[in-house]
Amino acid sequence: MTVGITSFGGYVPRLRLQRAVVVQAHSWFAPGLRAHSKGERAICNWDEDAVTMAVEAARDCLTGLDRSSVKTVILASTSLPFVDRQNSVIVKEALNLEESLAAFDVTSSQRAGTSALIQAFAAAANGPVLVAGSEHRKTKPGSEAELQNGDAAAAFVVGDKDPIAVLKGSYSLSIDFVDHYRGAGEEYDYTWESRWIREEGYGKLVPKALKAGFATFPFKPADVTHFIMPTPFKGAAEATAKGAGIPAEAVRDNLALVMGEAASAHPLVMLADVLQVAKPGDKIVVVGFGQGVDVLALEVTPAVTKLAPRIGIAGCLKNRVEEKQYTKFLFWTGNLPLEKGIRAEAEQQTAMSVLYRNRKSVMGLVGGRCTKTGTIQFPKTPFSVNPNDHAYNTQEDYPMADLPAKIMTYTADSLAFSPDPPLYFGTVLFAEGGRITVDFTDMSPKDAEVGAAMKMVFRIRAVDERRGFTKYFWKAAPAVGPA
Repeated sequence: MTVGITSFGGYVPRLRLQRAVVVQAHSWFAPGLRAHSKGERAICNWDEDAVTMAVEAARDCLTGLDRSSVKTVILASTSLPFVDRQNSVIVKEALNLEESLAAFDVTSSQRAGTSALIQAFAAAANGPVLVAGSEHRKTKPGSEAELQNGDAAAAFVVGDKDPIAVLKGSYSLSIDFVDHYRGAGEEYDYTWESRWIREEGYGKLVPKALKAGFATFPFKPADVTHFIMPTPFKGAAEATAKGAGIPAEAVRDNLALVMGEAASAHPLVMLADVLQVAKPGDKIVVVGFGQGVDVLALEVTPAVTKLAPRIGIAGCLKNRVEEKQYTKFLFWTGNLPLEKGIRAEAEQQTAMSVLYRNRKSVMGLVGGRCTKTGTIQFPKTPFSVNPNDHAYNTQEDYPMADLPAKIMTYTADSLAFSPDPPLYFGTVLFAEGGRITVDFTDMSPKDAEVGAAMKMVFRIRAVDERRGFTKYFWKAAPAVGPA
């Protein structure tokens, strides 16, 4: 049995905050930030987080696959919305996967993504594993991290059915090298001196792990086609590759100028980006750094040419919208409290018993299909909505999240509270039948048109700030096709 990556997917939010705007806002206080003014960073919409991005990356990854075959879900992140609620299970519910599977959260390290991928290869002996890495970190205004970071996610299925990339070996070092940390209850990372991190961390630990890894890998450094080593230090990946004997042309761009660094998810984001263009026989080395080092060696197989088209990282990077409102970003991340008005004071408590009983509808957007008339509806109810036959107890579960849809009616409400006004909502009609009235997201005036193609996306519906509970549901967003 040959275990390998059988599919991949990626997600980068469409909004790109222009770094020059942020630098200009802080020029009176921190003029040194000008060194980081080039390019843009990907930022989540107000209704996105590490969970919703993981769901989108996983949906992209599961294109054309049988979801019922997934036996394990692993979610890696250092910015999960819940400390004591299994975030990977939320992802599982949104994807409408089988209940009889295992789920794990992997966190607390910048190499959580690569470590999770290594564990996925080990767990694949019990069946296909869905592993995702996703990051949405909060940064202190005026910091270098605010400019360097980026929000993104990537996902992979690891199994033994037609793998597109097989694991040729892995090596890990576990060392308490503290380049930065975030204590319990703290909002922001505390980072140590850059030169020390570059020279002692990346400059010594990574070469040590690469040397030990290549001693066991079946190919040599000179054979590497793609070298993936995320690092915020310019030239560090190139210097490391040179020292290890890896060809200079193998060093992959770290996407810093077009999206920023997605922390523990970034090695997976770069790997997903590589697999979208990789050719049979390509040899890939991936490095994850954080309290040690992970090194993975992969070889691409001919099956990569048969993979169904997907949006991937390339498609998401292409689907970009410039964002120049820095105060909007600050408000969305909780760094700028604004007067929301009386309309924002509605009680947001979630009845956990109701959520549990209706979790398929709420979390998975599972509707009903009448087995007698074929009528599709949401939500699923005892009676069919067919006007000519209100058949009773004839409905079967019918997943609707991935069905094509189009706008039937819409409203742009400038009076109701929304973190991104105006509030767009309306009714969408699914191509196979059935309709639903929902909020819209990622909208602009040009997108609001009856008949416009839409897709359903898993997003934050509201946040109960009093109790610290995030409420998720599905919204409609403008459709985006494969890259």
